[in-house]
Amino acid sequence: MKKAILYLMLALVLTMTGCKGKTAEEAYSLLPDTCHLQNGDLVFRRGTGITSHAILAADHGGRFSHIGIVVDSSGIAMVVHAVPGEPDYEGDPDRVKMEPAAQFFSTFNASLGEVCRPIDSVAAKKAAETAIEYYHRKVLFDHQYDHTDTTRLYCTELVMNCYQKAGIVLTGPPAHSFSLPGLNCTCWLPSDIYHSEYIIPVYSFNQPIQ
Repeated sequence: MKKAILYLMLALVLTMTGCKGKTAEEAYSLLPDTCHLQNGDLVFRRGTGITSHAILAADHGGRFSHIGIVVDSSGIAMVVHAVPGEPDYEGDPDRVKMEPAAQFFSTFNASLGEVCRPIDSVAAKKAAETAIEYYHRKVLFDHQYDHTDTTRLYCTELVMNCYQKAGIVLTGPPAHSFSLPGLNCTCWLPSDIYHSEYIIPVYSFNQPIQ
């Protein structure tokens, strides 16, 4: 029964917009002013509704349900991420987006956040450049979660591909398999990247990492 409930939750995750915490009018950013982001940083967030709970349940104790990569856009720290259900305008397709880091960590979408920094700053810069290319190409979100098809990308796949092109394999092959009505996939989940030996935590939005 528990497995059936989990599969139902996952089906909702993969096919519907996740629940939000606050309304857009009530939202504020979790990102502290003291958190200084760098090119190629990996940013993790936990959502507030059924989407987050389903991903966390599938991720076997993982703390985060979504991931993006920091890029420098004319001196402003932005986050590139592949996400469904967050259109910028009516009719906007699910795609790779670029938005201010403060917006990425808005309480409308996030309840917890953390920044991890790659130990290789050169690779980090190259990965950020690739992320911006994906954004400008308007790459669509991969609702089939197929890591073999790079014409569309899901969140962890985007980050993996950016770093692979920079010569860094953040983690091993995708190992989380799901078989649901209309969907069979094996994918990466956020904890796979969070535990990579190539990154270190530098800031948690509850308190700094010492």
